[in-house]
Amino acid sequence: MKPESTALVLIEFQNDFTTEGGTLHGAVKEVIDATDPISHAVTAADAVRNAGGSVMHVPISFAPGYGEITQHPYGILAGVVDSTSFVRDTWGAEICEQLTPKEGDITIEGKRGLDTFGSTNLDFVLRSKGIETVVLAGFLTNCCVESTMRSAYEKGFEVITLTDAVGATSMAEHTNAIQYDYPMFSKPMTTDEFTSALSGSDEMADASRGY
Repeated sequence: MKPESTALVLIEFQNDFTTEGGTLHGAVKEVIDATDPISHAVTAADAVRNAGGSVMHVPISFAPGYGEITQHPYGILAGVVDSTSFVRDTWGAEICEQLTPKEGDITIEGKRGLDTFGSTNLDFVLRSKGIETVVLAGFLTNCCVESTMRSAYEKGFEVITLTDAVGATSMAEHTNAIQYDYPMFSKPMTTDEFTSALSGSDEMADASRGY
């Protein structure tokens, strides 16, 4: 892992999920309380920035009325519409305060579905910056994070998923995805494991330059 070719992709750390009063916060609160994904994501982001890597924020949002998607949504998107979540220019769609983008971070716009690559220019940005390792965190463990993980794997990136920086609507779904699906399409790590590996890579690079 080379820090300069590593990108942390933070998926949907938005108030509707992360914050009391958010439309979907109650659905993910059990896992948030158990695993503290927001604090772990903050730790990972700071480590990536300090090592010289890239931090990318990928919020999802829709115009009022959800005209960008089918008039008859089903599955997870039906839940978004029914709960009036992630409406553009509302508090619920804002990235949570703890992960407010910092100078040098990149915000990927246009996410309307599950796979982060699907309706955004994420692939273009990653390749333009010479990214080889994609590190994933966010919501939901078994939905948008997993969909993005599968696509990144298929596109040839080295994929790392931070198992304590993701959240789902139940511990059962969260645990099942991490145990059975993540190892098939990524290298699952805790935030501590990732930051240690990143630090080790940085120290090896310094040594090779004679620092």
